Amino acid sequence: MLSNTSRFPTYLTAVLYAVLGALLFFMPDTLAPVFAWKVTAFMTMTIGGWCLGNAWLAFIAARRWNWGRVYSSLLYLGLFAVGELLVVYFFRSKLNLAHPIAWLYLLTLFVNFAASLVTLMFWLRACPPLETSSEQTSSSQYRMLVIFMIFVGFLGLYGSIASVGAPGTNGGIFPEVMSQFTLRSFGAFYLAVALSVVPYLWDRSIKAILTHSIASYGLIVFITIAAFAYIRLFDFASKPGGLLYFGAYLGVGIPLLFVFRKNGTGA
Repeated sequence: MLSNTSRFPTYLTAVLYAVLGALLFFMPDTLAPVFAWKVTAFMTMTIGGWCLGNAWLAFIAARRWNWGRVYSSLLYLGLFAVGELLVVYFFRSKLNLAHPIAWLYLLTLFVNFAASLVTLMFWLRACPPLETSSEQTSSSQYRMLVIFMIFVGFLGLYGSIASVGAPGTNGGIFPEVMSQFTLRSFGAFYLAVALSVVPYLWDRSIKAILTHSIASYGLIVFITIAAFAYIRLFDFASKPGGLLYFGAYLGVGIPLLFVFRKNGTGA
């Protein structure tokens, strides 16, 4: 079992992400001009979708609070906080801190990071074992996991190293041109998503993977809603790469509904 020491900070992380996410998600046109760096309304709503997804993920992790089931969700939160804070640090000259929403963004990341540090210290001290279960992932499920990890990992790595103007960054997939700051932020997000499932290459507990899947499902839901809200920005005829943006989320989100119906959510 996990120590309760980091449970409260995880719940606090969920609350902060929920508040931040709700503001960015439901008020993108208002908050885009005053956000922490230069973004469009669609980008603002998408970042709000990340935050609402993170809130759901942190809540599920804190609610279930069993190491063998939630460690990958906690790993994602830690990787997300570290990645986004590094992006903020490297682009600190571009930061706009004139509005409280920017400070709320930074505060949320720092609280997330602090909660993850407490969890890391617990893991280093206690070295809790992974869950042992006779229910293991099938060969086809394992292959899908590997494909997912490689695909999302590629997106994360590309977003972390590509320059503005490189293929896919000029509205080819995401319908708007991203600044280097935004591109790196997206890259850090996708890297966190991909790296958090790496432990399932050897931990094949179906209950753990189901828990991670339902905890991460909020990310799929809110980001997809944001994409549909701004579907007018996509030009699928001249830039068919936009279909990949929708397809990636729908291609994971829809099949997972059938998986949850058949196997549950790992509770």
